[in-house]
Amino acid sequence: MGIKDTQELAWQDWLGTAGFDRGVDDPTGQDYWARKWAEAYVDFAANEKRSWLYGLGIRWFPIVGWAERGGGLADGHGNSVPRFHVTWGTGPAVVEPFEKQVRAGVASGKVTFKFRHRVDEIVRTNGTVTGVRGAILEPSTAQRGKATSRTVVGDFELNAPVVIVTSGGIGANHDLVRQNWPARLGTAPKTMITGVPAYVDGRMLGITASAGGRIVNPDRMWHYTEGLRNYDPIWPNHGIRILPGPSSMWFDATGKRFSAPDMPGYDTLHTLGSITASGYDYSWFVTTSKIIAKEFALSGSEQNPDLTNKDILMLLSRIWQTPEPIEKFRKNGVDFITATTLSELVLGMNKLTGDGLIKLADLQRQIEARDREIDNSYSKDAQVMGIRNALSYPGDSLSRTAAIHKILDPSAGPLIAVRLNILTRKTLGGLQTDLSGRVLDATGKPIPGLYAAGEVSGFGGGGVHGYRSMEGTFLGGCLFSGRQAGRAAAAAL
Repeated sequence: MGIKDTQELAWQDWLGTAGFDRGVDDPTGQDYWARKWAEAYVDFAANEKRSWLYGLGIRWFPIVGWAERGGGLADGHGNSVPRFHVTWGTGPAVVEPFEKQVRAGVASGKVTFKFRHRVDEIVRTNGTVTGVRGAILEPSTAQRGKATSRTVVGDFELNAPVVIVTSGGIGANHDLVRQNWPARLGTAPKTMITGVPAYVDGRMLGITASAGGRIVNPDRMWHYTEGLRNYDPIWPNHGIRILPGPSSMWFDATGKRFSAPDMPGYDTLHTLGSITASGYDYSWFVTTSKIIAKEFALSGSEQNPDLTNKDILMLLSRIWQTPEPIEKFRKNGVDFITATTLSELVLGMNKLTGDGLIKLADLQRQIEARDREIDNSYSKDAQVMGIRNALSYPGDSLSRTAAIHKILDPSAGPLIAVRLNILTRKTLGGLQTDLSGRVLDATGKPIPGLYAAGEVSGFGGGGVHGYRSMEGTFLGGCLFSGRQAGRAAAAAL
């Protein structure tokens, strides 16, 4: 793909994105261990990560994606180069080598699953964590992602020299999301959809805090601005994220076009703040069928059957047709409006929301102004410049960016409007941990026997990403923090 990346450039981008500013040099500061984890992760990603995963049998789709392109400055937020790697086989392929090891442990008697055992307390004896206790819930036959019975049929206590907390964040608990919502992102939305299953409720954060664990940076979170209501939900209020290419025009609920850096794929949290500042909980893409066919992808293994099933023929079919999952959402999803004319599109948009906020003349004026910028190979329009920049990267021109064209060009139609909902997703703060994954108390000392990894630890240190993410780093953070905690816990036994 011709990408020239270095560890120094990655670290520059990470620091510009994270904005660590909470006691970086103070061992008791909220960002002290977060920054150390960030430096350790970038070193891991630049060196051992690929060979380690390759040795486990994991492979990647050859085209590297360019997510979070940033706010415009070299030392600011975002990725200077494409870095988003998609696993060949998606999530199931990442899980597979680790699942095999766990199942081998079950077969040899080294691993025991305790399904329907709900941890309610981390037990400390003379200051040391010695196990967990909680309730046994009645059996359930509910399908994945569905609510299960909370009826208690017994209790339990398990004793162990080490407890590792890996329970995820708070994304499904909208009350907790709003409670921790930062003022810098505006007023917390009244309406959100949910990007994680219902069990990602933050319970274990509170339980671990009750055992003495320190929670830091709880106001740092990562929610997406391009959420769709899932027409075939797996969990309550289930939302799916559009992973957009750079060409769709983005408007607030009143039909006012966002300015840079609030463009598709550039600066998620800045755009989130602009949406909340508009006074509404949603926004709009106005786009064309030509753009959707090449630029729209959806999050989740179920929404990418070609990549998940390693189906090369289905993958190649993206070249000549809109991917089937996108087409299903266009036909069945409540958030899509399709029309042959702009006037019809505006009628559909206003009918969907029922608020009549979109004015045809104003929307047409803005789209026509953008379209005039296509007549030359240069432009003052930041988004048009961004599209041309994307097309200069072979990966985008091959698979993620449509040939630049006018939105109102009939040959690129029909026109499509997509209502975009705010989608809860990642918790960037969490339990503060040292580089061994040991949970720290309020004084900065490790709690003996207690470890944490993944999102519950802010993906390491209580906030490895700082205020923002570069994307493509969440799964890697889970793998790295899990490996660090697991190795340290094993060494301590």
